[in-house]
Amino acid sequence: MRLPNRVILPAMDMNHCDEGHITSAEVEHYSARAAGGCALVITGASAVSWPLGATSRKQPGLSDDSFLPGLRSLANGVHAAGGRVCVQLCHHGKTASVDSADGRAQLVPSTPPDRMDLRALADNPIDELMRLASASGGKAATYHSATADDLAWVVSQFADAAGRVQASGCDAVEIHGAHGYLISTFLSSAYNLRTDAYGGSLENRTRLLVEVIHAVRNRVGAGYPIIVRLNGCEYGIDNGITPEETAATARIAEAAGANAIHVSANAVNPFRDFTLGPLPNTVGQYREMAATVKRAVTIPVIAVGRLLPEVGEAMLAAGECDFVSMGRQQLADAELVSKLAAGHRASVRPCINCYVCVEQNFFDSPPRCAVNPALGNESASAAQIRPATARQHIVVVGGGPAGMETARIAAQRGHRVTLLDRSDRLGGTMWFSQLTTPANEMLVDWLTHEIARHGVDVCLDTPATVESVSALQPDVVVVATGAVRGPLAVQGGDLGHVRSGDEMRALITGDSSGGGITAKRSLLDRAALAVGRTLRITKSPETMRSLSHRWMPIGKHVVIVGGGLVGLELAEFLAERERTVTVLEPGPHLGLPMAMPRRWAAVAKTAGHNVTLVRNAHVGEITTTAVHYTVSSGEPGESISVSADDVIIASEVRADTTLADACRSAGLTVHVVGDAGSVGYIEGAMHTAHDVATAL
Repeated sequence: MRLPNRVILPAMDMNHCDEGHITSAEVEHYSARAAGGCALVITGASAVSWPLGATSRKQPGLSDDSFLPGLRSLANGVHAAGGRVCVQLCHHGKTASVDSADGRAQLVPSTPPDRMDLRALADNPIDELMRLASASGGKAATYHSATADDLAWVVSQFADAAGRVQASGCDAVEIHGAHGYLISTFLSSAYNLRTDAYGGSLENRTRLLVEVIHAVRNRVGAGYPIIVRLNGCEYGIDNGITPEETAATARIAEAAGANAIHVSANAVNPFRDFTLGPLPNTVGQYREMAATVKRAVTIPVIAVGRLLPEVGEAMLAAGECDFVSMGRQQLADAELVSKLAAGHRASVRPCINCYVCVEQNFFDSPPRCAVNPALGNESASAAQIRPATARQHIVVVGGGPAGMETARIAAQRGHRVTLLDRSDRLGGTMWFSQLTTPANEMLVDWLTHEIARHGVDVCLDTPATVESVSALQPDVVVVATGAVRGPLAVQGGDLGHVRSGDEMRALITGDSSGGGITAKRSLLDRAALAVGRTLRITKSPETMRSLSHRWMPIGKHVVIVGGGLVGLELAEFLAERERTVTVLEPGPHLGLPMAMPRRWAAVAKTAGHNVTLVRNAHVGEITTTAVHYTVSSGEPGESISVSADDVIIASEVRADTTLADACRSAGLTVHVVGDAGSVGYIEGAMHTAHDVATAL
């Protein structure tokens, strides 16, 4: 199979199917990526023996001919969009939640090791825990060690499924031998404890994979492409798969008839290590694994693992792989490939690696994207971003993500747009967040580029009042001024070393729009920040991240009140800069409202930096040298004291419609987006902006 470029959409579960049948929403999703230039789209894991061995009733089924119409619709839709489609063949083995829900034992090579560490779930509210159990119906898994007859049946199911995929007009199949599913557990010494012909040596552990490849090849013939997906390694378990072993397995798969190897990785405990695998946090995390396999085989190697375009291009140039899978990046922007081909790299909407998309998979639901509201509804969104019927003057107040996204879409639709911000830079609180979360910098840069490209008139250092906004004679005003981050209403909450989130942002960036924060700075701090502004150091997040390791206007002992998204990210940032940090969270759960995989990783990583994390902590008093708090456990607790040179209030965040209400009272037509209306951080900002801007 010849492809027009080297970009592939890897398998990601969309959960749009209905009892295994592919729906129009599923077809629309893959067709949109094909129309956006992606050479080959690979479906989410499709159950070869559905519902047996399935993990969701919303995944594609391949077990009988009733599924052929949906597969044909998928092939026709992707082909009409100019792409090619590969269907991933899978038996989920020990993760087959549908088997548990239906009272069946899960098929495994041998009984899995002790149950995984679930302590991270302490930071999941009860409603999330209930949703986590939705696919399995809350039933505990039981296991059945596969017999020779069971394995012969599995092999036949893969072959039959591949035959249906070929008959439907789809272009290739991918045999899933990774991510802890049935075939990968046979490959892994950690899970395969058998002593028969399917266990022990690598030759024996690869026997099931080889038999599946042979059976699929016999069914589809010599000219039909077969991809095999393998774990480059297994994180978090003894005797797990290693890159060198994967290279040897890849050679065996090639000899058996595979046409390409897709190198991923997996962490055995998703509640602890999901951001290691299969969705890594680090850019290019599996790069060397792909290169190791590439050196071992002669067939094409497909690389994956948070591959930004520049990394993928470098890997291709270095001969480390032949194709690049970009998954979350194409969820964020379906036109990624076309934009790259046209030389419009700066116009590619970035994935910010927030894990909002995959969180929904844990709930057995279709993914959402924090930065792309069109995900899962591509055709409707395209229809909404159409030229406006009447050109209006839209005044947007606030240059954070909600304001910039509103301005971008409104200007793209043909409106005249003026954007006002009281600060000296665009980005709002997102600009500050990029210091602690560098991936957010890509979104700031993209929005800044796009509003300039679409001709938005940006007015910085421009505080907005009813009078100044009215003077612009707007047809519509969109208020995107963000949330208010107020003081903590306790004794000592007004002391000079106690700073709200807004004051903290102003302190670090030297932003003079922070109001009374100037009075809380020492003379030395003010002088240093003045120099930074003069040299434009405070305008470069990368420079500030680097220099902050040497100096910051923050004391050595820091207490952060509020252990949510902002509090945890800030705690890690400060701890990496040799501050002693204590986080006091008034509620029972840390990391809300982070998406779960990111939350679990953030809590673990912050604790690993020796940050003291205290749940159910209630501050009673702040003094010049300490914070006094109690820990509630049903009974009044004894007061605890912790030293504090600086106290940062990362809680007390609330929406603020003050300006919007005043503008409405003055007779202006007003909409509110982002945290000004309801605190939803970046996801809420981008989605509410989309809703308002497409309706103007």
